[in-house]
Amino acid sequence: MIDFSFSAPLWLWKDGATWHFITVPEEPSAAIKSFAPEAKRGFGSVRVKVKIGSSEWRTSVFPSKETGGYVLPIKKAVRTAQGLCVGEDADITLELMM
Repeated sequence: MIDFSFSAPLWLWKDGATWHFITVPEEPSAAIKSFAPEAKRGFGSVRVKVKIGSSEWRTSVFPSKETGGYVLPIKKAVRTAQGLCVGEDADITLELMM
């Protein structure tokens, strides 16, 4: 099992959009690139299991051209359950699914 824990702020994709993301920091992003080259899927995404507070789910992280790392989509059910708002930090545990 390869997992990472970090804190990072929630951000909105574009004004008026409904997509919310957290940018995976540089160190975990570099590790994902090195550990998961064979796990990449469509759009260069990598399957992960995520935990924020009491919420756990499976999703993918997606490569970010802006940062050179990855971004993690945060669905509305998780934002609501954990009381997350744009600009607030979330404590995240991310596990690679290979």
